[in-house]
Amino acid sequence: MIYLIPFLLLELFLSLKVGESIGFGWSVIWIVSSFLIGMGLLQNAHTPIINGMMGLSTGKLDMKSFHNSTTLYLLGAILLIIPGVFTDILGVISLLYTFYLQLGGTMSKNKNNINKQGDDDVIDVEIIESSSSNNLKY
Repeated sequence: MIYLIPFLLLELFLSLKVGESIGFGWSVIWIVSSFLIGMGLLQNAHTPIINGMMGLSTGKLDMKSFHNSTTLYLLGAILLIIPGVFTDILGVISLLYTFYLQLGGTMSKNKNNINKQGDDDVIDVEIIESSSSNNLKY
């Protein structure tokens, strides 16, 4: 609760400074457009979640990356819905980090699968000759 007051003061300060520099009309356009983008992301949240589940089932993502990317995606969409400059910046950062986690999780697993080359069907065998068959006298 004690961290909420500085957060709100920073949000108010940044919103007033940005509103002062870009004007009232552009501030309203900013708030409405970030709200619409956040609502669109939240309404279509099922698509990245399903893609993450498929990546999880195929082994392209691990459980931690899936959990973090899903949580940050939803948090980023909600932060974009809340009016204010600071929450919009935090929302965009969390969405960018979400895409980084999804891309990074996919690339690291594929890189390991590409470098893993070998024949799994080959059995290494060593032939040992017994000395008794060589020393037979007729």
